[in-house]
Amino acid sequence: MSFIWPPLLLSVLLVPLGVLLYRALEGRRRRALTQVGLGLGQATVRRSVGMRARIPGLLFVAGLSVLMVALARPQATVSLPREEGTVVLAFDVSGSMAADDLKPTRMEAAKAATQGFVEQLPPGVVIGVVAFSNTGLSIQAPTDDQASVLAAIKRLVPEQGTSLAQGILAALSSIALAENPPATNYYSNRSPAPTASPAPVPPGSDSSAVIVLLTDGENTQPPDPTAAIQAAANRGVRIDTVGIGSAAGTTLTVNGFKVHTQLDAAALQQISQTTGGTYYAAGDGQDLTRIYRDLGSRLVVQPQMIEVTALFAGAAVLLLAAGGITSMAWFGRLP
Repeated sequence: MSFIWPPLLLSVLLVPLGVLLYRALEGRRRRALTQVGLGLGQATVRRSVGMRARIPGLLFVAGLSVLMVALARPQATVSLPREEGTVVLAFDVSGSMAADDLKPTRMEAAKAATQGFVEQLPPGVVIGVVAFSNTGLSIQAPTDDQASVLAAIKRLVPEQGTSLAQGILAALSSIALAENPPATNYYSNRSPAPTASPAPVPPGSDSSAVIVLLTDGENTQPPDPTAAIQAAANRGVRIDTVGIGSAAGTTLTVNGFKVHTQLDAAALQQISQTTGGTYYAAGDGQDLTRIYRDLGSRLVVQPQMIEVTALFAGAAVLLLAAGGITSMAWFGRLP
């Protein structure tokens, strides 16, 4: 626990000083009653003896102490019912995404379902968009501006071949940029210090980041995606794969040649298994909508530091009220 105004914790010292002053005044009052010889004073002395007589006072002291702590505005790390995280949508924009085994095409079906997914995400989640074919490009840096994300998705069109490695690496770079924004540095002619490679962590352990890989899984361009997949696993970033297309596939005409394309579910299952993610098979547009709904529910909430002054103030009020009620009920007066 920490405090926004720590110097005010010194106010807690006023509580024992107040107790000493109260005891001194109470002792003087009792002595005065005894000297006068009032039976009421003797009865008060006898009634004040015993543990029960001390309970209201102890409750008052505890309440005042908690109230003094509340003045310093305490903070604590608590888990809030608010989702946070970074989601990078990595779209396969190769020529095979123009296939129509998902209506109207694989690309258009994925884009339509993604729109609903983006719109249902909570405000604390930032979303990035990566497009990959022969290369991987970040076309929208992670942002909480849903309008910008949707506009970026609408601009996607099928292009050339498929390099899964380039798409995964571009998505990892996008997550790194979102989690560690570049610092504003002044000009220097010194050579930058080499960046140390982070130690590997368990796959899927980074609960605040996820890559959603939308592809038919057919890798037609170098490099081999194995190293990129392992890089994501070593960083703890899970890859949830969404298989776009059908197992039977379809035939496309590309530059006068007929090319058969089909879903490579085994490759996508291997990617998700290696990184601690989940594979989803999208048979049609309705399946895609369900898949995105499931993905949204898996985002993990991280603890946050928040001010808990109200909790301390409430506890103080309850203690003071308990002290006053017990004192009035037992002795007919406040402590």
